[in-house]
Amino acid sequence: MSFFRLLVILSFIFFANKSFADESTQKQKVLDQTKEIAKQLEEDEEVPLNDPFAGNEGTNTMANIPEGEAEDEMSLYNFKLVGLISGKDHSYISLVNSGGEVVTLGLGQFLGKIKLIDLRLTEAIFKKEDETYIILDFNNQIRETNEY
Repeated sequence: MSFFRLLVILSFIFFANKSFADESTQKQKVLDQTKEIAKQLEEDEEVPLNDPFAGNEGTNTMANIPEGEAEDEMSLYNFKLVGLISGKDHSYISLVNSGGEVVTLGLGQFLGKIKLIDLRLTEAIFKKEDETYIILDFNNQIRETNEY
């Protein structure tokens, strides 16, 4: 009986050592693969970030900004329409500037020298001091018109 006990104990020790050896080689393989992937990531070229205010074009879409608007911090040309909520009694829009600051306006409120007077499903309409209108849509296209 003691021979069988000794045989069982020795076989258990043998298989336990074998499984630990397999586990350490697997760990070494995983470690080597991880190092390879890290080297590949370091070698990749850096890709320039896209400007979210550039729209669908890769070039500067703000080439047709009227004089004096680019320097004015509260100019509509420095904002992008990101949200529009219209209700029975109140309506609001959310604009974001290039710094990521969100400005929320209700109907009748001013953004600099222009006043939010109306909104449609996909655009906001502002009235300037000279009684002309500026229409801003979600594609960041700004149109100036005499009537809306």
